[in-house]
Amino acid sequence: MPAKAPETSRHLEVERKFDVVDSTVSPSFEGIAAVARVDKSPIQSLDATYFDTPAQDLARNKITLRRRTGGSDAGWHLKLPAGPEARTEVRAPLDASEPDTVPTELRDIVLAIVRDRPLQPVARISTERETQVLYGADGVELAEFSNDHVTAWAAGGSDGTDAPPAPQEWREWELELAETNGAPNTELLSRLSNRLLDAGAAPAGHGSKLARVLGATARPDGAVPADPVHRVVAEQIDELLAWDRAVRADADDAVHQMRVTIRKLRSLLADSQDSLGSSNTAWILDELRELGNVLGAARDAEVLAERYEKALDRLPAELVRGRIRERLVEGARRRYQTGLRRSLIAMRSERYFRLLDALDALVTEAPAAVSGDDQPPVTIDAAYKKVRKAAKAAARIDPAHEHEHDEALHRIRKRAKRLRYTAAATGADQVSEQAKAIQALLGDHQDSVVSREHLSRQAQAAHTAGEDTFTYGLLYQQEADLAERCRQQLDAALRKLAKSVR
Repeated sequence: MPAKAPETSRHLEVERKFDVVDSTVSPSFEGIAAVARVDKSPIQSLDATYFDTPAQDLARNKITLRRRTGGSDAGWHLKLPAGPEARTEVRAPLDASEPDTVPTELRDIVLAIVRDRPLQPVARISTERETQVLYGADGVELAEFSNDHVTAWAAGGSDGTDAPPAPQEWREWELELAETNGAPNTELLSRLSNRLLDAGAAPAGHGSKLARVLGATARPDGAVPADPVHRVVAEQIDELLAWDRAVRADADDAVHQMRVTIRKLRSLLADSQDSLGSSNTAWILDELRELGNVLGAARDAEVLAERYEKALDRLPAELVRGRIRERLVEGARRRYQTGLRRSLIAMRSERYFRLLDALDALVTEAPAAVSGDDQPPVTIDAAYKKVRKAAKAAARIDPAHEHEHDEALHRIRKRAKRLRYTAAATGADQVSEQAKAIQALLGDHQDSVVSREHLSRQAQAAHTAGEDTFTYGLLYQQEADLAERCRQQLDAALRKLAKSVR
């Protein structure tokens, strides 16, 4: 039986780093109104081993993973970008029996980046840290100033021999705000930083100690693709990796946002197959479609749970009858958890890793040379014509044939969504906004279609169990009214879209 993964904790780290020389004298924080007291802490000896893949995939994504001993927070630390000066630090305790085994929970967070590649030591960094803790008048900790004397070694010899790597030594300062429940006090951080600059420090030329150690040996970040198609695809792949981490953390709305990113990627790739110059695009499109379908079960349940909870909360208590909350809300939440588990299984599979590998390769491949005889790339006009064609087809269907009409409206939505992504990628903001409005309008319509089908099934189950079904009928009628309002607003939205394309 596998060992239980260690419990983790998350912390927001907001800090600035500074380069200093050996002769630089530590700053004074006297005279800063917010700082009432400064306490010096005993010198700490910190020793950290950093882990990464052989290709240093974590470092290239500005992520660090270390096992550190010494200090008050000894353990495993995974640091993820969380803004210009902020990082989310996920901590896990040390396991003395397996000191070089990365905790499963930490590895899983970055699994979309490391995939099935090994994580191995890439550097060791020892730090002698002198710390000053700054407090406000209320005795609450404001910030921590650290004067670090660093000795570091990159793993392996840089000259291709088995000789031990030469140590690097330097001195640097760190200024970190104390963690709070509210927004970080960046104004205080700037005031404190000015004291460090006045004392002779300079903003650090590296984002982390590890970045400085790896320096010349680290594989450089990939250059931003010059052509717009590759550049936009690369941005969406970065988004996909970010939402992957959010889904693994079960963050609010993460499944939805990951599906949105997948749809954007599919639309961009489908519209740009000729210019991408890859023979693998069709397979990638199929795999993205399947991934979106897997995530869809969790997303659909999440939407229904939120939808029914809000609808029931709006009704007077006397109109909410029977076990309807248990069936609609709690039932949908249980289906969400089941769908999430299935999604995570797919996101830990070799199939998923190979899809991510293929997307990486797609971005790094050179753009295809397009001759005058080649098929031109999809334009906004071409994408809009598909929307208009779908709208004309829907207008020819008798609304009495409800299922066919709903399917036709859903096709308009999908083509409007495709137009929105194409327009956004080419900078046609007005077209993108109008297409988004149609997508949202018909999205509400489609959600109503799905909800009514679900309400009918649940009402039948409740009736069979002898329960009161009055509220199911009430909710069904509300959904039908919403669908009708959406249909009535569609023509005006289509006219606005046509005007924006001209």
